[in-house]
Amino acid sequence: MKMHGLGNDFVVVDERGISPRVDAALATAIADRHRGVGFDQLAVLSETADADVRLVFWNSDGSQAGACGNATRCIARHMMDQTGATTLTLQTERGILQAQDAGGGLTSVNMGQPQLDWQDVPLARAMDTLELPIDGAPTATGMGNPHCTFFVSDAEAIDLAAKGAAIEHHPLYPERTNVQFASLVGPDRLRMRVWERGAGITLASGSSSCATAVAAARRGLTGRDVTIDLDGGTLQINWRDDGVWMTGPTAHVFDGQWRLS
Repeated sequence: MKMHGLGNDFVVVDERGISPRVDAALATAIADRHRGVGFDQLAVLSETADADVRLVFWNSDGSQAGACGNATRCIARHMMDQTGATTLTLQTERGILQAQDAGGGLTSVNMGQPQLDWQDVPLARAMDTLELPIDGAPTATGMGNPHCTFFVSDAEAIDLAAKGAAIEHHPLYPERTNVQFASLVGPDRLRMRVWERGAGITLASGSSSCATAVAAARRGLTGRDVTIDLDGGTLQINWRDDGVWMTGPTAHVFDGQWRLS
């Protein structure tokens, strides 16, 4: 399937009941937007005894991503539409995530508690994650994958391609990082642009939105219930006692068949 959440697009491969097919080489072939299908991330569904489905995520460069919030929401919506269920559990590298129908065509996923200690993000050495020793004093957050969030006066004015690529490979992040630039545009409302680790500029990112909302709340810029305006649309992020809930729309674009040679 091809799906997207706010233009953050995914290929979803269902390996339930069949032998594994997707590896790094196949993922990068499918990711080619000229010779393949094209995606920001690829999600593979497989069976598990611990949840309704197990998810593994691949980036367009063939590396794996530990978390992908918008893809998780898309798959949850697809499965709820198939089964009629209003709640689901999804097993990811992050753990067991809960999803629920939020009504009005919206889907919510609990992305778990944020990882705020330096070694859990992870960072290369011990430090306060609230303000990193990087120009611009960004905040580090783990959401099952690493994030680096800059708060700026105007997110639109940032050269995202140049700055995002440089920060992704910053030596403080041994596993590379997702990079966000966010500006406060209203009470509990942020404008955010994102560079995704292993994918580059994307129209939206669920885990990045969660990390940005957490960072903004920690820095006293917002409360814990935050609206995030991305290039592709809007997500609602609510950092509750049981985790960071992300709510937004999803779209199922088409079904296809990949012919393996």
